[in-house]
Amino acid sequence: MIERAGAGPLRRLVVLRHAKSARPQGVTDHERPLARRGRADAPAAGRALAEADCLPDLALCSTAVRARRTWELAAAQWGTPPPVRYDARLYHGDVPGLLAVVRETPAEIETLLLVGHNPGLEDLVLTLAADGLDDTLDRLRTKFPTSAIAVLSWHGPAWRDLAPAGALLTSLTVPRGARR
Repeated sequence: MIERAGAGPLRRLVVLRHAKSARPQGVTDHERPLARRGRADAPAAGRALAEADCLPDLALCSTAVRARRTWELAAAQWGTPPPVRYDARLYHGDVPGLLAVVRETPAEIETLLLVGHNPGLEDLVLTLAADGLDDTLDRLRTKFPTSAIAVLSWHGPAWRDLAPAGALLTSLTVPRGARR
């Protein structure tokens, strides 16, 4: 655990937008499955998180089929996936709602993964990031595509203390799987 004097442990919020979904006729938005590209990109996202040594202690995932499947395919790339909690509030969540869910995270969790949807996730990252390394904020403002992973870092005693402009956007990656 890395600590700064009086500030609390280093915490990371890893934000993963679900992989590319299909739009089959007659299927509700909540039940939409992943498209072929999404089924390739979701495992690539899991591998990217492992390679970056950014595996979560806990995952919070939308209840939508495309988000759940993204989580399953990404987590299958790790030896022992962390616990996951499915939360309906992450489906169509706005910044206040998403932040409320994040703030409920137990203090012992240092790296939290959030799997959900746009525009809520992009808006959340932009709200929380006071600054970004390199060109991460500019790239995020341009586009937060499917399978994108944003990592926010901050120091604090508990997740309930995470505030707007209280984190640093340390990375933004868009993993892509092999095309068949």
